[in-house]
Amino acid sequence: MDIKKLQTLVVDALEDVKGQEIVLFDTTHLTSLFDRIAVVSGTSNRQTKALAASVRDKVKDAGGDVIGMEGEDTGEWVLVDLGDMIVHIMQPAIRQYYRLEEIWGDKPVKLGAAKRKSTTEGLDAAAPKAKSKHLAANQEQEDAKPVRERKPAAKKSADAKPAAKKPAAKKIPTGATVKVAVSKTAAADAKAAKAAKAAAAPKRATKAAAEGAAPAKKVIRRIKKADE
Repeated sequence: MDIKKLQTLVVDALEDVKGQEIVLFDTTHLTSLFDRIAVVSGTSNRQTKALAASVRDKVKDAGGDVIGMEGEDTGEWVLVDLGDMIVHIMQPAIRQYYRLEEIWGDKPVKLGAAKRKSTTEGLDAAAPKAKSKHLAANQEQEDAKPVRERKPAAKKSADAKPAAKKPAAKKIPTGATVKVAVSKTAAADAKAAKAAKAAAAPKRATKAAAEGAAPAKKVIRRIKKADE
């Protein structure tokens, strides 16, 4: 039997009985006795025996050879010899003590790679799954067009009072005369000068009145003629 098909059958048989921590290693570079080695854990004697029986039955049903089985009496460590592949089914304490992964684990084989497309399971996994038409997520949708969002206008509060408008400044026509207010200092100086002027005015009037009250007498002298 092809080694790829054999390793696929072994992994499937171990998964059917819920084997834990299944690992698979390529040993062609370490020994010529076998090409693959598988290690799996069973939680009890009953499970380890069931795992070994599942591997044996599945390989035989596929036309493979089972060379022998060891350790079925105790169930702590059951070995299944398939010729090109050796399967170690161990309880966790035994597996941790012997650490077979450190001896044979130079080239681990991924479990996904163990199931090739040539197998029935691989073909089923590779086949495209039919999409249900009643689901909106599976239906083809048109490319969404960009939507321009508009910011909502700010709502005016009912309680808010309209702000008082400032009176517009009066425009001064071109060429018009503009009156400029007199400063306080200039107004005070003008007022003082006016008061001083008013105080000096009566003195002049009094002098003029005095002169007018007693008009100067004109003395007319007769000059005698020399001939008289």
